[in-house]
Amino acid sequence: MTAAPAARLLHRHLRGQWPAMRRLALWSAVESLPSFASGLLLARAIDDGFLARRPLTGLGWLAALAVLQALGALGTRRIYPWLAATVEPLRDSLVGAVVTGALRRTIDRSADPASGAAGAGISQVTEQAEAVRALLGTALRNVRQMLAAGIAALLGLTLLAPLPALTAALSVALALAVFGGLLGVQIRRYRTVVRDAERIGETATEIVEGVRDVVACAAEPRAAKTVGEAIDAQAGALRAFARSRLVRLPVLALGVHLPLLALLALSPRLVEDHRLTTGQVAGGVSYLVTGLQPAMVLLVDAGGTLLLSLAVVLGRLAEVCAEPVRTSRRAAPVTATSYDLETEHVTFAYSASAAPVLADLSLHIPEGTHLAVVGPSGTGKSTLADVLAGLVRPQRGSVTLGKVPLPDLDEAQLRSAVTLVPQESYVFAGSLRENLTYLRPDAATADIDEAVDAIGLTATVDRLGGYEAAVPPGGGSLSQGERQLVTLVRAYLSAAPVTILDEATCHLHPAAEARAERALAGRGGTLIVIAHRISSAQRAQRVLLLDGSAPQLGTHGSLLALSPLYAELVGHWQT
Repeated sequence: MTAAPAARLLHRHLRGQWPAMRRLALWSAVESLPSFASGLLLARAIDDGFLARRPLTGLGWLAALAVLQALGALGTRRIYPWLAATVEPLRDSLVGAVVTGALRRTIDRSADPASGAAGAGISQVTEQAEAVRALLGTALRNVRQMLAAGIAALLGLTLLAPLPALTAALSVALALAVFGGLLGVQIRRYRTVVRDAERIGETATEIVEGVRDVVACAAEPRAAKTVGEAIDAQAGALRAFARSRLVRLPVLALGVHLPLLALLALSPRLVEDHRLTTGQVAGGVSYLVTGLQPAMVLLVDAGGTLLLSLAVVLGRLAEVCAEPVRTSRRAAPVTATSYDLETEHVTFAYSASAAPVLADLSLHIPEGTHLAVVGPSGTGKSTLADVLAGLVRPQRGSVTLGKVPLPDLDEAQLRSAVTLVPQESYVFAGSLRENLTYLRPDAATADIDEAVDAIGLTATVDRLGGYEAAVPPGGGSLSQGERQLVTLVRAYLSAAPVTILDEATCHLHPAAEARAERALAGRGGTLIVIAHRISSAQRAQRVLLLDGSAPQLGTHGSLLALSPLYAELVGHWQT
């Protein structure tokens, strides 16, 4: 892995923070003034003050150092606001890019498999993007401070005593060469740690999703072994990475201990030959101990953890954010001329080892149909909703809208043609009007009034105080049923000719559910209802019964007469 993609990703998401970074650099220079001047002032205090029997002069130079220390503390204080202004916007920008990339790869199954599965994408969003913010913040806070102090110490040592400065610079250069030469090994090993952590999540996700098959086949030991192998692989990767950290020993010996021991060993001769004064020796030791040594220690410790982790995680996220690489050119998007939905021999499973949730399903839903989908839990009702909406792609078979396969459709047309309302209602922070018109921002107030009245949200609008009432994140005081009514009004206002309700009325009482479904069916277009109650099937023109083996399509009356399973479901619901 090269560092170029990671560097480009970081640069792209930090471009808007250059003013804050310039101020951060300015105050970092002020903060490092004591490190730069400490040895020079200490040497003057010793040579021109205490050794010359002028203690007040020596104390004066030390007082000047104290003033610089206070100035450096001011610089440290002024750094933190600019540090926050640099790092915090990075989180939102990076998370947005990573979510987009993860969703693109979840939808586009032709993407490079090396980029990770959906489970890995979730891990990248929740852990790796946040890790970048935390690592960069820590690096700018600590590594910046120590490196600035180390560079300032070398510059000060050069002005104070050029010969020891030359020795120290050569030793540091040699130490950095050793560190750089072994850095590639550390990056590769840490990258393996990150990838193995993702594989643990992917493996566990596959097993959890296929847990019914695991239990049915008595494969619990095999499943445990599979997860255990993934965990053992990461443990081995962590041990290999820990061994690579031994590079800190030669780096510290070359970069810190060697120049310090050389200065101490040669100082008697250098003072005797008048090449250095006692104050210069003391100042040089001060530069090496208080400036250079902490910087080198931080380089091998933080550089081997913070900066290394930042480079590897950024490189991983750069892969996620990159456009998928396709092996063949995709044809230009096609526009559908009608809105008939059709599945032909569709088979879908959540993992290669799990039993299919949908198996060889063929279904024709003419435009304008009101269809209810029923069946026992786990028979693929919600999966069918996702397949029809184009959110997941079947492993076999095809799904078409107006005879056009969903992958070939213009993406904008597909998203505007099919509205999926899930069970979990999404209500965001903003005004009630913004929530209701999310899918149709230009809706007139009269249209909103019509939708609110048709769905049955009028009492809630009055209670909140009108459309301009503020809605807090998550809906605030809105009940679960009211939140579902908000999303149903949103669907009613949209111009989508196909509406899919995936148990989107489960928190409504039967009368409110009936009113909402009748309103959506009466507005025109296709309505597909993943039924929560048998009354939804009774209202529908057609009913699809999913039972895991042989789906049946008919009316409520025909299925009641011909299907024992449907009759059993009806009896259960009525009870």
